[in-house]
Amino acid sequence: MASKVIIYTDGASQGNPGPGGYGIVMMAGDRRKELSQGFRLTTNNRMELLSVISALEALKKTGLDITIYSDSKYVVDAVTQGWVFGWYKKGFKGKKNEDLWRRYLQLHALHKPKFVWVKGHADNVYNERCDELAVTAANTPPLHVDHGYENQKES
Repeated sequence: MASKVIIYTDGASQGNPGPGGYGIVMMAGDRRKELSQGFRLTTNNRMELLSVISALEALKKTGLDITIYSDSKYVVDAVTQGWVFGWYKKGFKGKKNEDLWRRYLQLHALHKPKFVWVKGHADNVYNERCDELAVTAANTPPLHVDHGYENQKES
């Protein structure tokens, strides 16, 4: 039987675009891991999506039973409604965050996570913790460069 992994994710951006960050709480059995990272210039949607990508990239095994809880309708609906698969087939024409969605799709094929939307700022302990991690990361130097966002802005 596959191990069950519960992942909570959140992204934050101060200004949208502005400094941003993501926060992750991962749980499997009695183990718990928190991850976060901040960026000097990005958007909220990029951080929401990058939090999911970073969580999946942190997994050391495949074949796990993964459920991701997110307050991002952008991310949850894109996957659960199948939109991202259509965007891919159409070459992401006119869609934002192509670099991150392509990264996500590779991980999706590997892990096949399930998604559950949770209401943000509604006293969900793990969602609130992810928000705290994301906001702290966005406000704590050194902030990393979101190359996908900044390079896109230059072209």
